[in-house]
Parts: sequence; C-alpha cells; structure tokens
Amino acid sequence: MPKTLLHRTLSPLLLWRLRHVNDRVYLILVSVLVGGLAGLAAVLLKTSVQKAQELLYSWVPEQDRVFALFLYPIIGIGLTVLFTRYVLGGTLSRGIGPIIYNIARQGSIVPRSKLYSQLVTSFLTVTFGGSAGLEAPISVTGSALGSNLGRILRVGRRERRLLVGCGAAAGVAAIFNSPIAGVLFAVEVILSELSAPFFIPLLISSATATVVSKSLYAGQPFVLITTTWPVQAIPFYLVLGLMAALLSVYMIRVYFLADKYFERKKGTTSKVLLGGLALGIMVFIFPPLYGEGYNIVQLLLGGQPERLTDGSVFSVYRDENVWTLLLVAVASMLLKVFATCITVGSGGNGGMFGSSLFAGALVGFVTARLINLSGLYPISEVHFIVLGMAGTLAGVIHAPLTAIFLIAEITGGYALFVPLMVVCSSSYLITRYFEPYSVYTRKLVTRGVYMHADRDRSLLAQLDPMSLVSNDFVAVSPDSTLGELVMVFRHASRNLFPVVEADGRLVGIVALDTMRDALFDDAHYNTTRVRDLMTQPPATVNPDDTMLDILRCMEQLDAWALPVVSNGRYAGFILKAAILASYRRQLLKETE
Repeated sequence: MPKTLLHRTLSPLLLWRLRHVNDRVYLILVSVLVGGLAGLAAVLLKTSVQKAQELLYSWVPEQDRVFALFLYPIIGIGLTVLFTRYVLGGTLSRGIGPIIYNIARQGSIVPRSKLYSQLVTSFLTVTFGGSAGLEAPISVTGSALGSNLGRILRVGRRERRLLVGCGAAAGVAAIFNSPIAGVLFAVEVILSELSAPFFIPLLISSATATVVSKSLYAGQPFVLITTTWPVQAIPFYLVLGLMAALLSVYMIRVYFLADKYFERKKGTTSKVLLGGLALGIMVFIFPPLYGEGYNIVQLLLGGQPERLTDGSVFSVYRDENVWTLLLVAVASMLLKVFATCITVGSGGNGGMFGSSLFAGALVGFVTARLINLSGLYPISEVHFIVLGMAGTLAGVIHAPLTAIFLIAEITGGYALFVPLMVVCSSSYLITRYFEPYSVYTRKLVTRGVYMHADRDRSLLAQLDPMSLVSNDFVAVSPDSTLGELVMVFRHASRNLFPVVEADGRLVGIVALDTMRDALFDDAHYNTTRVRDLMTQPPATVNPDDTMLDILRCMEQLDAWALPVVSNGRYAGFILKAAILASYRRQLLKETE
C-alpha cells in the first residue's frame, strides 16, 4: 500500500518531467539527490560511531579500560547478529561484492533493506571495537540509495546502473572528503566500463556528497604537510611497492580462506562467542587492532610511532629495545586481516578498505624504519606511511587510481604524486600477477560472475544455460527397431534424436545425417535396433556448467548442439544458435 501511494503521488511529477525535462538534465538532478542523501548517511554513520565510542570509553575507568576492550567486540558482534536474525530475517550480505553481483546479474537492483541494514550493523560492530572499516557499508548504502531512487523515479536500466555507481562514489567521497577518489572508486571497482558523458553525474554526485560532509563533519581524516620528495629515494619507493604487493597478496588470500572457513562453520552462537573471544584476545595483546585503527594512523603521521605499544603488555619495553616497537607494528599489520575476517565471519559487519589503509600505514612505517636503521639512506617515515597506505589499497582492491587520488586528497600530499604513482603501479602489477582478482571480486569469479573481465565473458556469465534448453527433440528407446525409428523420422522436425532408457537415462544419440544408408535397408527394419545405430554424444552439459564453458566446449568439438543431463536424466538439448541469439539480446539490453 505505501508503495502504491508513493507511485500515485509521484505520477503527476514524473509526467511533468517527461514533458519539460530532458533525460540528461533529469539524470543530473537525480545524481544530486543521490549524492546529498549518501553524504548525509555517511556523516550520520561516522558521527554516531565516534560519539558512541567516546561514550563507551567514558563509562569505564582508565585502569579497567583494557578489560573493556576485551569484552566490547563480543557485545558488538552479538548485537549485530541479533539485529540480523530478528530484523533482517537472518540475511545480511556484506561488502562490495554483492553490489557488483547486483549490477552483473540482477539489473542493478539493490534490495531496499540495504538502505538501513548496512548502517545499523556496521554501527553496532565498529562502535564496540569490531576490527573493520566503515567504507564498504557506506558505499553499499549509497549504492542502495542510487538503485532504489532510480526505480522510484523511473530511470532506465543503464541509468540505474550509473546511479548505483553514483551512490558508491558519493559514499566514499563523503566519508573521506575526497570527491575525485570517490569517482575513481566507482569507475574502477563498481562499474566495469563507463562512457565519457556518464562521468558528469558521477562527478556531481561525488561533489554533492563532499559538500554535505564538509558542512556537517569536521575536516580530513588524516593530515600531511609536505612540499617535496627526494629523487634519490625512487629505488626505495620500488622496494616499498614490492612490500605493499606482498602484503596485499597475503591479505587477499587470508580473507578468501577465512571466508570459506566461516561459510562451512555452523552454529551462530558458537561463532559469535568464539569469534568475539578470539578478537578480544587479539585486541588485549595488540590494542592497535581495536576498531578501524585510524587513530593509530594519525599517531604514525604525527611522528608518535612509539605509542603503538600504549595499553599493551609490550609498553614497558618500548624505551629499552627498538625492535619491540617493530615487533608490535609487524604483528599488528599481519593480524589486522585476521581481526577483520573474524569480525565479519562471526557475524559483524565492516569492510577491508579501512583495514588495507591501516596495514599499509604499518608496512610503510616498518619499511622506512628498517631502511633508516640500515643507514643506506635517510628516509622520511611519514612519506612512507602515506605511500604504504596507497600501495596496499591499490593491491587489495585492484584500484591504483583510486588509491593515488584518495591518499593525495585525504592527506593533502599532492606533492607526492610521483612517488604515489611509483608505489601504487608497482604494487598493483605485482599483486595482479599473483592474484588476478581483487578482494571484492575473487569470490564472485568462483561463482562464474566476471564483472571486470572482457565484455564477452561478462555478458555470457549473465546468461542462464537452463533457460535455453530445448525440449522438442523426440526421444527414442534403445530397444526400438529401425522401422519404428524411420516412422519417427517422418514426423520429426529435428534431425537429432536422444536415445533414452525407460528410467530417463541418456545412453546415446542418433543423427539422421550419419545413417542415411540404413534408412533404405528395409530388409533390416525389424532386426536392427536403435542401440546398434546410436553413437555417444561428444559431451554432455550439466546444470552447474557456465555458459562460457558450454560455448568453449562447443567450439572445441565443432558441435552445434549438446544434450543436457540433470541428476543423471536427460533434460533436453542446448543449441549454439540459441546461445548466440540470447547473447545478442543481452548485448542490446545492456546498450539500451
């Protein structure tokens, strides 16, 4: 009823729009609306998390705070699980991957529940110290705003896809106050391709979100003031690029393995308790793992790395041994991905975006400190911290341009553009060599969703093979005589016949072209059986085969049709002509 009432209310406005506002102007107006709402959502989430964390800290005396940090993550994950079960019906798709899937397979239709589910669950998780970032949830919320506003305001399929990108761009732009990085994030991560005219709505949406954020939320998350960089340090920037790439590969693989582990593990209560306990222990030993970790990045940029050991069991040794600090930094860097995986896998919500920045800052600090200790060349640790953040982000999400401009914008380090290019490009190329897919797309690829591969593969992945199965092939029994087969030939419209047992099993095929001589041998009409004439099919198709695999198999075998077998029983034939016709329709739909 509310939906009908909304449509009735908007119908006169939409009709007036069709008469007086052209499509391009209308799309720009909608992109402004999406950007403004996404900006408000980002400010609401960031501010509420900050205020709630301050409140949680103020409740606990300082001497007991370390024990509170141990218990808070269990509470946060538990509350998130309860909200997911009783409000969302037990379903909470996390991260950017589902949005890419919505674009690739579901016509850019994002469920309405994501308008609020990501905000609430990430608030509960991160407020209580869940070791994950808020960037993915706010990007998903922005994408949901773009998709659902596009549906309500009756934009086309292609425009709705663009509005999903506008929402994601606006979310990143607002949470970091970085409009250019927001646009590049949408282009590199969310949308697989983009024509030049569509940049304008993205830019406008991102700029609108940034204006809203700057008006309501204070300043940049990080600050870096620099004017120059030494040319002699370029070899060391390449070393940092290599270190960031190795860290990126490590984080992607650990995240993917942890995701598979938690998918197999049953029992929600046990996952919450064990996950929360494990996370609490990690935070107890290494306090930098608590929450997003941006406060740690601020300390590093402020020249206070020794405070990494604050509140930990290692704090008494930091002034005695320089290696203690490096040990804590390396351990926090390597354990951050585990902390994020445990947070998300046990029921919480958050993303790898912020975790990549945190780990990247630490790899930059450690690399710079080791170079300085070696005496090879005096390196600016602050520069390396910033460059490490960019290099790791570029590798983990496979978006080098986003990383370059994001770090340049949020730190004010535009003077470091060349070092940023060196580190990000080297990290990205090395990471791609070992991990062709990003932390967002690797799981999708295992399901046959190729969002960022070549266009042909992406379109083929959207086709459902079972919807193209033809059932007008006349089946014959292997015990039928040649004479009975000839009678079937006379009334059939196909020249290919599946040979099927009484229980539905496919045992062979009979092709009219291969038995023309036998048709005229009427002396054997009653003695020759179909089983004597049939041949084995060159291959069979299963319901879980992808369209790309089926078409590749047809090309290799030079086959125009292959039988489909489901649960051991014959289900029909799939034709190459039907695949190509469906591909053409999908291509036309994508370019409308």
